[in-house]
Amino acid sequence: MSATAVLHVAGARPNFPKAAPVIRALDRHGLRQLLVHTGQHYDERMSEVFFRQLRLPEPDINLGVGSGSHACQTAGIMAGLDELMAATRPALTVVYGDVNSALAAALVATKLGIPVAHVEAGLRSFDRSMPEEVNRIVVDHVSDLLLATSADAVAHLGNEGIAAEKIHFVGNPMIDTLLDNPDRFDVAAIRAALSLPDRYIVATLHRPANVDDPAGVIDLVKAMHAVADQLPVVLPLHPRGRRHLEDAGLLSHRALRVVEPLGYIEFVSLVRGAAVVVTDSGGVQEETTVLGVPCLTLRPNTERPVTITHGTNRLVTRAALAEAVTTTLDAERPAACTPPLWDGKAGERIADIIAGVLR
Repeated sequence: MSATAVLHVAGARPNFPKAAPVIRALDRHGLRQLLVHTGQHYDERMSEVFFRQLRLPEPDINLGVGSGSHACQTAGIMAGLDELMAATRPALTVVYGDVNSALAAALVATKLGIPVAHVEAGLRSFDRSMPEEVNRIVVDHVSDLLLATSADAVAHLGNEGIAAEKIHFVGNPMIDTLLDNPDRFDVAAIRAALSLPDRYIVATLHRPANVDDPAGVIDLVKAMHAVADQLPVVLPLHPRGRRHLEDAGLLSHRALRVVEPLGYIEFVSLVRGAAVVVTDSGGVQEETTVLGVPCLTLRPNTERPVTITHGTNRLVTRAALAEAVTTTLDAERPAACTPPLWDGKAGERIADIIAGVLR
């Protein structure tokens, strides 16, 4: 085994709650680990606050790649990782989710002959217009360990011809982080900090299909205004697409409030207290399922169907959004749901598999 047994590559805010329980569990196995932050999300609100709140070690290396087109960002991460991996020669590289950092790391490691483990393998929306879908497929097909969060993900990998011995159904490490912090999610505190009433709606919007097309953005803003007619809406707004949404008049509704991206604890506290969540995020669909918060996903598809079959989530269109919110507000609040193996022990299962492979 090399001096560095496991090299973790993270770069965007969804990666950090997934990586934290894996890193802690591997520590208990006594394996030497290096954590690389690619800098794909690079400001305080988008990444650094997560290290403090999730008790993650400070990254050993920060590549500082920053923003840019998919090609430029991926190329920059690959260039930085190529030099690093060649020097450290880890026994295994672990990548998380479907962001450009995962794609870049998986490609570099594979070309250097370094095995790759993909946490959150097998998710499929079957919509290749989504950059994340392309990333998922490529990463899965070059990885040596495929660590799946749901039974449907396992089935997708098998259907694509990936050998069964590479695939492990481990559960969802992001839910480990959620279940590890219940007393820290203070609804009253975040409501007071943002001057929110008892009932409010949370929205998160950043997918290219929602925020990049000018005509679509106008329809989206109309739909969100119709939602804000019913209850105040708070929208922690990702930098991506912010200008398009604001140019289309998003802020002209007095009951719709845009705030800067929040830390993990603050954001989950906000979601926990929401009457409804409107989102196009994958992770939020998972968190609302476990928290028992009704979720309306503003997309034609989801790579996380378990949040529909076992959870609180449903897909909606822009045209149907306002009516769906009305129906949801009038309905009884759903119970919290726990899909199979979303039990807070996914990080331990992943660590046991990795340690067994390396030893």
